[in-house]
This record gives sequence, C-alpha cells and structure tokens, in this order.
Amino acid sequence: MGLYNLDKIFSPKSIAIIGASEKPNTVGEALVRNLVHGGANVNLYPVNPNYSEIQGLRAYQSLTDINQEVDLALIATPIATVPDIAEECVKNGVGGAIIISAGGKETGENGREIEQKILQIAYDGGLRIVGPNCLGVILPGKKINASFAADMPRSGNLAFISQSGAICTAILDLAFKEQIGFSHFVSIGSMLDVDFGDMIDYLGNDPQTKSILLYIENLTNFRKFMSAARAVSRVKPIVVLKSGRSAAGAKAAASHTGAMAGEDAVYDAAFKRTGVVRVDTIQDLFDCAELMAKQPRPTGKRLAIITNGGGPGVMATDALAQYEVDPEPLDDEIIGRLNEVLPAFWSRNNPIDILGDASPERFAKAIEICIESKKFDGLMVILAPQALTKPENVAQKLTEIMKHKNFPIFATWIGGRDMARGIEMLNNAGVPTYETPERAIKAFFYMYNYSRNLDLLNEIPPKLPGDLSFDRNAAEEKIKKGLEHHNQFLEETASKEILAAYGFPVNETKIAREKEEAVSIADSIGYPVVLKILSPDITHKTDAQGVQLDLMDADHVQKAYDKIMEGAQNYKADARISGVTVQAMINRPDMELLVGAKKDPNFGPVILFGMGGIYTEIFKDRAIGLPPMNRLIVQRLLEQTRVYKILKGYRGRPGVNMGHLEELILRLAQLMVDFPEIKELDMNPVIVKNSELFAIDARILLEKTSVKSPMHLVISPYPEQYEFHLETASGMSLFVRPIKPEDAELFVELFNTLSPTSIYYRFFRAMKQLSHKMLARFTQVDYDREISMVAIDGGRGKEKMIGVSQVFIHPDGKHGEFSILVGDPWHGKGVGAKLLEHVLKISKQRGLLNVWGTVLRENINMLALGRKLGFKTKWSSDGLECDLNINLKETHFEDIQVGGHF
Repeated sequence: MGLYNLDKIFSPKSIAIIGASEKPNTVGEALVRNLVHGGANVNLYPVNPNYSEIQGLRAYQSLTDINQEVDLALIATPIATVPDIAEECVKNGVGGAIIISAGGKETGENGREIEQKILQIAYDGGLRIVGPNCLGVILPGKKINASFAADMPRSGNLAFISQSGAICTAILDLAFKEQIGFSHFVSIGSMLDVDFGDMIDYLGNDPQTKSILLYIENLTNFRKFMSAARAVSRVKPIVVLKSGRSAAGAKAAASHTGAMAGEDAVYDAAFKRTGVVRVDTIQDLFDCAELMAKQPRPTGKRLAIITNGGGPGVMATDALAQYEVDPEPLDDEIIGRLNEVLPAFWSRNNPIDILGDASPERFAKAIEICIESKKFDGLMVILAPQALTKPENVAQKLTEIMKHKNFPIFATWIGGRDMARGIEMLNNAGVPTYETPERAIKAFFYMYNYSRNLDLLNEIPPKLPGDLSFDRNAAEEKIKKGLEHHNQFLEETASKEILAAYGFPVNETKIAREKEEAVSIADSIGYPVVLKILSPDITHKTDAQGVQLDLMDADHVQKAYDKIMEGAQNYKADARISGVTVQAMINRPDMELLVGAKKDPNFGPVILFGMGGIYTEIFKDRAIGLPPMNRLIVQRLLEQTRVYKILKGYRGRPGVNMGHLEELILRLAQLMVDFPEIKELDMNPVIVKNSELFAIDARILLEKTSVKSPMHLVISPYPEQYEFHLETASGMSLFVRPIKPEDAELFVELFNTLSPTSIYYRFFRAMKQLSHKMLARFTQVDYDREISMVAIDGGRGKEKMIGVSQVFIHPDGKHGEFSILVGDPWHGKGVGAKLLEHVLKISKQRGLLNVWGTVLRENINMLALGRKLGFKTKWSSDGLECDLNINLKETHFEDIQVGGHF
C-alpha cells in the first residue's frame, strides 16, 4: 500500500477507541484512560453501545454516530468482529487503525482467514493497519499513549519498533530507569499491513527521529525491508535484535554451500549489506539504545579510558582486545599535560589510572585534557567504590563538563547501593551508564561499527579492467534441459558447461560410462588423471571413496574405477550411478577454496565464499553475500574470511590473482541474478595453482519456478533493459543507460564541466566540488527507489558522461521528484529533453501517477522545457521558485521506446 495514511496513525488529530469499556482492568478501559491521562491535543471518541460515558467522555454507539472526521481507530474487540469494524472504518473515511485484538493467524487457519478478510477490506479502502495482536503505539512527543502500557516514557529522538509486546514492556521499564526518551514506541504485532519496511521508511523521513531500534522475529516483505533499510541507514543508525538463531535451515540443505548458509547467517549478510547493526541480546539492544539516545555517535575506535582503579582498567583493555583493538596510546603532549594535574604514580598509559584517592576535580581535569587533545573518538570514565571518593560528587562534576561538550562519553560506575545516586544523576543528565566495562565497550563498538558501515556504503567501487561477457543463451539451453530432471543435481559435466557459458575457469571433464571408456579418455587427456563418481545421489564424493587422485597409467585407472564402484555400493546401495568423470590431475595446488550459491526462501540467491576442500565443514571459514554485486562488495566479502590473509600471499607462498577471484565471484552473482531456477550451486574445490583459479568440481541443483528474474532478488539489479541508443535533434549519437556505482569518476568529470550558474540551478547553492558522500549518493542508487539515466558519449574511444536525469520515487510508489543535469558544453543540443522524456516514460511504465520538481525563476531554459513536455507550473508565494508537475496518466510518450517490464 505504500506509505500513504501513516500520518493518520502517527500524527492523528482524532481517535476513536472501539471496544472501550468501563469495566476495570480491561484493555478497552486502559486504552481510554491512557489516552486521557496522556493529555494529547486530540479529539477522543470512545465507541461502546453499552455505555453513555467513559472516563468522562461521551461514549458513541458506532463510528457513524460520531459524525466527525476520525483519523485513527483504536480497536480492542474480539478478532471475529474486526472485519465488520474495518468495513465501518472505510465507510467513514478513517485513515488508520491500530488493532490490539489477538486471535489471528497465530491461532490457526480460522484466524488466518479472518486476517485476510481484514486485509482485503483495508487494501480496497485505503485503510492502514498496525497489528493485530499488538500492544499499541506510544508517541511521547505528541503525548499520545494509544496502548495499554500504563506509563508514558519521556520524549526523545529514538524510535523503537517491536513485534513482541513483552519486549516492549521490558524496554519501557528499562527506559524509565535510565531516563531514555522516544519519538515513537510501536508494537507492530502480526504485521498484517504496516511492516518493518514501512516503519523504516516513515521514520527515515521523520525529523524528530535520529535513531531506530528494531526487535524482529520475522520479516514479511523482504525486498521492501532491504530497500528501506539501505536508504535510511545512510542517514540514521538502525540497530536490530533478530531472535530465532536456528540451524534448522542448514541441516536440511543438500550441499556444502547449503549446509554453511543457514537462515541466521543469511540474515547476518542481509543486515551487513543494508548497513544495519545487529546485536546479540536484549541487553545489547538496550545498551545501544542508551548510547544512541544520549550521545553523538563515535566516528572511530580510539577510546580513552579514565579509571580510579587498575583492575577495572585491565578489564576494559581485555574487552577492547576482543575487537582486536588496543587502547589508544597517549602522545607526549597528553602525558605532559596529565603530569601537571595527576599524582606522580599515575599509570602514564591508557587506561589512565588516576589512582584510588581521585577527587572529582582530578577526574574533571583528566577528562578535559583527553577531550581537548582531539586524539580520541570516545571516552569511558570508570569509577570503582573508594572510601575517599563520593560517586555522586564525581557524577556532578562529569555532568557539568558534558553540558558544554558534544563528545561520546559514557560512564561505568561499578558497584551497587553506593553507586545508585551517582548513576541516577548521570542518567538524568544524559550520560549513558553501564554496570561493567565489558558492556560499555560492546555498546561503543556497536556504534562504531555503524559508522564503519556508513563509510563502506559510501565507498566508490573500482571498475573492472573490462566488461564481463556471458553466453546467456547457452546457459539457458542447458538449464532448460536440466529442468527435465526436476529437483536433482545436474551431472558434473552439465554443471561445468553452464559455468563455462558464464566464463568460469573450469577444467576439461569427460564422462566415462564404463571402465574401458575411462581408460580411453585418460589416454587421450594424458596422465596423471582424476576419476570421480558420477551420481545424483552422492553429494560428498570423498565420503564414498568416490574421488581417486593421481592415477599414472591405465592400470591405475582400472583399479580406481573398481574402487569407486565398490565404495559407492557400500556408501549408498541404492544410489544411481552414471559412471565416472575423468579429468587431468592438477598436482599440489597452493590452496583450495569453496565458491557457491543457494536460493534462500526469504532473501533469494546468496553467494558463499570460504576455505574449500575436505575441511570445509570442519573450519567453517566462510562469508555470505547477496547479489547483485560489484567489486567493492566482493572485496568486503573476501575480507570477512580467515583464508583471505593467505590469499594475498603468506610467508613466501604466492597469493591468488585477486582480480581473477573477484571476477569469478561477480560471474557467479550474475548467473544467480539471471536464473531463478538455480536452487544450489557448489564449486568445491576451486583450486589455486600458480596464482590462477580452476573450478575442478561443480554441482548445480535446479528447480522449476514461476518467478522471473529479477523478481527473485531482494536487491534490485542493474536494469539493463533500459539501455538504448539515441540521436538528438542536433545529430548527436548517444548511449543512454542507468547509472552504475562505478560511474563516480565520470560523474566528477561531468560536474567539472559545469559553470557556477549551472551548479546553482541544479543544487540551489554554490559548490566547488562534490563531496564523497554526495558522489556516492548520486551513483550508488537503489533501482527500486530511483530512476537515474545517464547519457554517454563514447566517441574518441573514451566514455564521457554528458548528462544525467533522475526521478526519486516516493516510498508510496506513486509519486516522484525529478532532476536533470547537462554539462555546459552540451546545452542546447537536445540532450536534456531526451533524457527527461526517457525517465518520464520509465516512471509511467513503473506505475507512477505524477512527477514534480522545483525550478528556480532564473532557470528559464528548464521552465521552457517543462512547459514543452506538458508540466503544469505553480509559483511560490515569493515568486522565486516554480514547481513543475506532470500527470503521467494523462501524458503519452509514443515517440520513446523503453524495453523491459516492472
């Protein structure tokens, strides 16, 4: 349904409480009481035909009886009555509903059918729904407590969204203790309609919300979640606690790749790809919440530790070591300044042990020196109970310092009763407090990881030396033939033929159905050779003695053949055996790698890389990523593994050709993008010999599917169907295509052709250069959310970007904002008109209803182009800006041909 009407839920001016009851200790009574006590400036309408007045408010017989506009319906009636209430909401123009009622799909098929009725009514009538089976919604900044939680937390900039009502109440209780405030506190329940993707989109556009916390048990629309999280995590930290870490999915998988890419590992990979920070426990979630709500995020990992006890300092150092980080060394200047204010026996190192008799003033001076040095990214202050130190006095000093500092600082007050007053003072002053150094450092590094994730999201991927080519037709032919044997592994030779069509370095492999044929093939290939069992029923060949190596002559081949057949019989008597494969032996490989893929039922294709060979499951050294991929994403994938250090070369041993390895994984990602029919693909091992790669074993499992590419992906791939060649009115021949992440250098060259006036017209301000962040924003687009087309002049052998036109799609999927930029040397040549026409055509094809953009009064050429294309104009009250708006339903673009379907 998009995002329309969510304001009716989260910024309502009137609320009807349906099922409100005067009976004590009921949900309905609690809902009215909490709304009344909250003191919100909204109209409240209890609806219950059994009462005339509830909590001092007039009670209405029905929604229709209210006879006033109602934004939000709060429903707390038996679930079987909710479809009729939803009908009444639609009839009376209610925009949103929060369904508290339980008894839906969690109770079985009957509950599921009721939920589907509600959803259909809501969808047809434009009614947005939070729930059912939820605690409700609390909006502290608006003083709205539309939940049956008794108390209202303080207002803040942190949003918390949870599927579990119990987790909501637990977090609320902790929030009161630690004085944490919220912008939104939402129990999302069964997510019949509004889901995590909707909430992330909404909160990403909410100016009061600075950080987002999620408690997730399961996702529904995975592609929507990925798109929303990738967009919003660039501007606001998102921290997730995902419960249900289970190995059940891995146990059911057939291949190495499947066994090592279980459900939870795929969630991990998805969160990393979006820039989301995943935490492990409810305590971690709350600790991150406290740090995000009270302090600026650390941008680095240089942590200063100030302590009045050596033991806690050692604990903090050990905690840092878990992240392979040492305390940041103190330089001579800092040591010199600390020498002036600290006793002679202070530690002269980080942790800065200022000794057990440290006064509040001593703490204060050490803190100020560390912050003023600008050599640290964060500061942890540890206080252990000492007879000479009153915790509340140190807390008072710390709060005074932090009033004038915008710096990540947090406190570890170790102890219980004696520390309580000081901890309370720090919480009230907005200083995060932790009971142990380990918890504090863990929260700090979660937030540092977000900053690092942000840096990675904004990195510009390097280009490949040349374009990758693929023989899709050949691969498609083999896959169609393979689908005749549904849900069965292809023979090794067929698998390798598909891989060869996509440019993988596979070794020549031939099939021998009989012993004599194996000898003949071995003679033709040349010795030594390898024989492998050929059977769809034996996945792990070595377990069945199905791999015989280093066969030097015909006699060895004959004996190996017999041994393979005997081993297969002993391993699995009913296994179907088609013979053996024969291939040349590659002696003494430098290393063995696993490269594979599987189709996850939720996230679609996933790519797996790690240590290969017979030790694959023992070492479990692997990393998982989601296609589509570019070189930077592949590099980050490789870096997650332990084998990566060896790949670069180690102690005199040669490394692998990293460019070729990156290319191999890119080819695999593209194969999985192009063919949803591939359920699992296993290349184990891919051997490395003299720095080069060879896929010496391969298995592909196919399954029939009605889903067409790219709809099996959770991340939209490069839409090559929008590529086309055109000739402008001035006779220029151009290649128009979607923008790519690798286009950053071309985009900078385009920007450098712009005059100050052109820059001002496009960006509404003066700029001398594009920041790294802006460059990433323009080139690393989510193709689900943005239509961004560039015009490329390929003349003189070098690509040159001469123009770009974009439509930023609103999360509702119906509206978009356009922009256009053409380099000054190409003004007046028809480039801008063709680009804008093309993105408008694509916008209409993708279902957008209207597109708009703001143009400065001085930009007369853009205003003229807008009128020519059919845009309507609306001037601002001061006459300085003009909004151009085009209704795509009423506009025709017959002269432009666009391929592909969305």
